Amino acid sequence: MSSVKPAKNTAKTRRKFLTGAAAGTGAAALGFPMVSQAQTINFRFQSTWPAKDIFHEYALDYANKVNAMSGGRLKIEVLPSGSVVPAFGLLDAVSTGTLDGGHGVLAYWYGKSSALALWGSGPAFGMDPNMLIAWHEYGGGKQLLEKIYAGLKMDVVSFVYGPMPTQPLGWFKKPITKAEDFKGLKYRTVGLSIEIFNALGASVQALPGGDIVPALDRGVLDAAEFNNASSDRTLGFADVSKVCMLQSFHQSAEQFEILFNKKKFDALAPELKSIISIATQAASAEMSWKAVDRYSQDFVKLQTEDKVRFYQTPKSILEAQLKAWDAIIAKKSAESADFKAVLESQREFARRAGRWQNFTNVDYKMAYDHYFAPKRS
Repeated sequence: MSSVKPAKNTAKTRRKFLTGAAAGTGAAALGFPMVSQAQTINFRFQSTWPAKDIFHEYALDYANKVNAMSGGRLKIEVLPSGSVVPAFGLLDAVSTGTLDGGHGVLAYWYGKSSALALWGSGPAFGMDPNMLIAWHEYGGGKQLLEKIYAGLKMDVVSFVYGPMPTQPLGWFKKPITKAEDFKGLKYRTVGLSIEIFNALGASVQALPGGDIVPALDRGVLDAAEFNNASSDRTLGFADVSKVCMLQSFHQSAEQFEILFNKKKFDALAPELKSIISIATQAASAEMSWKAVDRYSQDFVKLQTEDKVRFYQTPKSILEAQLKAWDAIIAKKSAESADFKAVLESQREFARRAGRWQNFTNVDYKMAYDHYFAPKRS
């Protein structure tokens, strides 16, 4: 009998617990969806890219990650460039709340502060784009960017992500063989790259991606650079030029930027802010992997289907770019305390991280040539 009593009490206790748990579950089942629906926040974003460009696809990839991770509590809709404001008007639109956020590059805000172009323009003291993001996250870049935006009274929260491979020198009517070939050339680029090519003698215009090929077609431009094989092919560069020069220091370490209106971002629940941050890291990795796959495919298609001829930029032109850059950064540092602060922060990080990387990494081209280079008979 003594063995029956505890069983009876246990059963009674268990029934009481299950009844309470069921009531609690019922309340949660009734309450949670209602709370979730009531708290769903819709953010309207715009990218600085045409809808068909892979860059706009990257913006959509990011939004999809946030939307999925938030379980529907936060929904980001991304519109292509020009839907609400022109590409170069995105920063102001996000700051004023005309848009809740956006996807672009810091070089587009060069007109507001030359220091902003250092997140992508120029040789970055030999850092690759992933290293520059490392500097941003761990070397003080993030804090410097926040200070610059605050000084400009830009009411935004910025996330830098997505390392871009080295950008081409550009598309030309004929191969560029020496720095003097730029003299008098009507050329498109953005950011501090404008000053590099001005120093080489070009007449430079800053145009958003969707306007470049029409300008080349009309003769408004003689030559132009944008970014990569996939974007260039989609935008139609091969329709107006059959010569593309690869390798350049004008934008060899650029990244993307995701912007949020600060008031809208600050009003979000802590867990949604965390989701936004983690989604940025995930999207950064995915973007770099997707770029390797898609850019290499389109690099082949440009040659085989579009009959484009690719040339490597001569070393003499790369050296001329570095010399021009030295003069530009000396001048800008004297003009702007923000520019000097960002530049010196990058320099110190690159001195350490670049030395480590250059000593550590093997020459991948050596292995590639071992397996794929034509064998001498």
